[in-house]
Amino acid sequence: MNEIFAALPALLREYSDSDEVRRAVAFAAWRQIAGDQLAEHTEPLALEEERLVIAVRDRSWQRNLESLAGEMLFRLNAKLGTRLVSFIEFRVDRTPERSRREGARNDSFEIEALDEVTEPLRRAADAIADDRMRRAFLFAAGSCLAREKRLAGGQ
Repeated sequence: MNEIFAALPALLREYSDSDEVRRAVAFAAWRQIAGDQLAEHTEPLALEEERLVIAVRDRSWQRNLESLAGEMLFRLNAKLGTRLVSFIEFRVDRTPERSRREGARNDSFEIEALDEVTEPLRRAADAIADDRMRRAFLFAAGSCLAREKRLAGGQ
């Protein structure tokens, strides 16, 4: 997994004009710095300019994470090797809980997610030599796009 994160700064430099690549990279970096336990209670929702929006399950999680936002912001940008994010906003949203309940990583969702991957993301993924890592990157990016599509459609 470290190989994919080592490739993120190069992907950002090469595709800095692609909002989709920037969003996918920011979401992947969030999951990396959050770790498994925190990732169970949070989920990236959007990258709006330099503002990373993270869903949290309740007000308590929101308050706790807001107190750590500065440290997390530093770790995220350090992981990326550039200042992609200047602010992290924590919004109360049931998305993390709903995703786990619905089994968001089932086969049909994986197919849906990979169908959402755009050509710029596929070109960015070509820089990742390891097949498993490349697939993980594409799945993460496609998952974000599929989730946005579902939320926009009210599903």
